[in-house]
Amino acid sequence: MSKKILWINPVGTDLFDRPIKDYLNEVKNSDTYLEVISFKRGPHHLEYQFYESLVGLDILRSIKLAEKDGYDAAVIGCFYDPFLSEAREISNIVVTAPAESSFAIAISLGHKFSILVGRRKWIPQMEENVIKYGLKERLASFRSIDMGVLEFQKRKEETEKRLITEAKKAIEEDGAEVIILGCTAEFGFYKKMEEKLGVPVIDATIAPLKYAEFLVELKKVSGISHSRKGKYEMPLTEEIKNWNIEEHYQFKW
Repeated sequence: MSKKILWINPVGTDLFDRPIKDYLNEVKNSDTYLEVISFKRGPHHLEYQFYESLVGLDILRSIKLAEKDGYDAAVIGCFYDPFLSEAREISNIVVTAPAESSFAIAISLGHKFSILVGRRKWIPQMEENVIKYGLKERLASFRSIDMGVLEFQKRKEETEKRLITEAKKAIEEDGAEVIILGCTAEFGFYKKMEEKLGVPVIDATIAPLKYAEFLVELKKVSGISHSRKGKYEMPLTEEIKNWNIEEHYQFKW
């Protein structure tokens, strides 16, 4: 069952585009067409909420364009899950993001999970998402490795060492049964970690891609998609047109 999926790196650099595309091409279904994009402007990471706010319109614009271009799904490639709800509100395609996807998988693999983040700064916002998704009781802990997004792939040996160290603490001290890598830039470390730790380790790039594939297939087989009652009720086209939102915000509805 063919699927066309757009992966969005919501940052103003193409630094991760080729590495993530090559990485995900190894795990995607053979009938999945995958494209990876980033933005021409904006911050190079989203470690600050201010940076996240700057890329919001570009994320939503990209997803609406993906729908018009015949994509079946889009993945917002940041563990904060930025503008996930807003994207589902305005589009008819499947939209996934790393945290929600990783959590959905983790609770099927163990009772409690821990999330390994780069910096303590990230924890409050990510914890808010855990609570929002109704999974506070399934969270064992957050553990920080004191590294930034742009360091993970540059300092791979040190990243791997710190991830394993903190994951062991999460398992032995916090009761974690599943480990989630809490950043898409932490891709490529999960296999070695599973060998060392003996528990499932969820890669935050693989999870949303495979979740998107699953939801696309579910939609094609059964017609099931996100609800239009309540949270994801779509804005009125008449309002969008009458208020000149397309013109004012360069947003094709």
